[in-house]
Amino acid sequence: MIVCGDDGLARRLANELHELYGERVVLVMPSTATVESRRAWFAARRGDPTLRVIEAAEPREDVLAEAGIADAAALALAYEDDEANIRAALAARRANPGLRLVIRLYNRRLGEQLADLLDQAGAAADGGQGPQAAAAGSLTTVLSDIATAAPALAATAVAGTSRAIVAGGVLLRAVERGAPTEGGAPQPPLATLALLSTGTTGAGAPYRGGDSPELLPDDAAVASAAERGRVVLEQVASAGEGTTRPAGRGAPLAAIFSRQVRWSFAGISAAVAALAFATWGLTGTTPQGALYLVLLDLFAIDDPALGSSLSRQLLQLLAGFAGLLLLPLVTAAVLEVFGTYRTASSLRRPSRGLSGHVVLLGLGKVGGRVLRELRALDIPVVCVEADPNARGIPVARGLRVPTVIGDVTQEGVLEAAGIERAAALLALTSKDTTNLEAVLGARSLVPNLRVALRLYDDDFATAVYRTMRTAYPAALTRSRSVSALAAPAFAVAMLGRQIVGAIPVERGVLLIATLEVEGHPQLEGRAVDDVFTPGAYRVVAVERPAERRGPGAPVPPGDYVLAAGDRAVVAVTQRGLAELVGRRAASR
Repeated sequence: MIVCGDDGLARRLANELHELYGERVVLVMPSTATVESRRAWFAARRGDPTLRVIEAAEPREDVLAEAGIADAAALALAYEDDEANIRAALAARRANPGLRLVIRLYNRRLGEQLADLLDQAGAAADGGQGPQAAAAGSLTTVLSDIATAAPALAATAVAGTSRAIVAGGVLLRAVERGAPTEGGAPQPPLATLALLSTGTTGAGAPYRGGDSPELLPDDAAVASAAERGRVVLEQVASAGEGTTRPAGRGAPLAAIFSRQVRWSFAGISAAVAALAFATWGLTGTTPQGALYLVLLDLFAIDDPALGSSLSRQLLQLLAGFAGLLLLPLVTAAVLEVFGTYRTASSLRRPSRGLSGHVVLLGLGKVGGRVLRELRALDIPVVCVEADPNARGIPVARGLRVPTVIGDVTQEGVLEAAGIERAAALLALTSKDTTNLEAVLGARSLVPNLRVALRLYDDDFATAVYRTMRTAYPAALTRSRSVSALAAPAFAVAMLGRQIVGAIPVERGVLLIATLEVEGHPQLEGRAVDDVFTPGAYRVVAVERPAERRGPGAPVPPGDYVLAAGDRAVVAVTQRGLAELVGRRAASR
């Protein structure tokens, strides 16, 4: 396995493949401060022949050749620069047509087109007869670390809502619940995915357990942990139902034409109608002619009523005077409509009465994607961004999300975002110290506020999480790293497996994978309840062929026997995934 990158994702990915799956790994990284700060990690593995580090600024053809591209099973290109990843992917496909490629790209549309191009090039160069081409239809996987981690980051800011997963035609979601009460849960869960290390989401005194949650517990562990919070799996609805579309780009007419403007135009119309009715009755002309004459008089068009009756001349003078009075009113209404339209098409300010919303700090790559996830769940959001030209500003403008432009570390910025009335704070700027300072400032204003912050350094994130959990035991605190959430999905893609979701559980992650039952000794011919190892893996749904599909088929009973043609949807830990689908396990 060859891993190329220039940030923490590459190092995490190499460590995941080497430590968890037992793969031989070559890591290509530039000699920068990021690498230098982790010399101890590399030094401890210098004597390990299964992990080699090559320091190079770019993955040129000679560097890839030195890494052994000709004999490699998979290559991950995890540079932050899309262009660098594309150049290396093209060179790697020429050198090894049967190579499995995993590419990190932010541009998803370009990624889809590039994957098709590389697969076609590989099939043409290999004649479509390569062993890997026969085993897997596609040898190129394009992933975005931000897109992979954004749903999990958004879920941490929402009470009772977590990662939604489409599996086998149904929509499943993982929900964080408090300790069970006497009344019981409102809806029986399909499975308990994790027992939290604390019970602060429930009623009563907080439970203080160990430093880590218990993933995929068995029934006995669940029954004996009544005081602990938990993450459970629920079936929501059929896929595609119950989804909420985000707000559109255009402003509604009621927002552009305010109540004052509508009353002004109503008054003008009433005055014109009254004058036209009087002209019709006093001059004997037709109703259309009367209206025409009144409009001529209102707009001061030169058509004096010489030789007409006295009543007609008086009405003309009255209409002209009314036109002088109505002209400023019309001008003010037009200016108000124009100003309202400009305001509606620009960034909105938070309203004073807004409450129960999520305050999102940072509208960069991560913040913009998380904002889309939150609005797709119909969750009210107020954004805070210091740079008015940030990448996510057009997203906030298009979704008509209230945004505060200002430095979150300055006094009054959080208050302007309504932090006192907010339900949660999500700090996603690119600076760890800024995120921590914002969270501490928010906690000083609202001690029980639910917070989730993005921290790059894992050791620092763990220390912050434990300290804040101790200082604020009644409040939820989560620390997240994009690379930590995304690395498992990249690793599994290199192994040729499919990950459909990731569920964050405090500092841990549960993966949702889909596996072909046919030919898998741990799945084929076994009942659903038997495919369960506490702390490792369990089947949560099954995608059946059409001929065996019945009512409620995606969530089968425990005695359903898995057969060829089925696809098992499995909740796994990283260790369990290595045992269940890892190449090391398969070779035993």
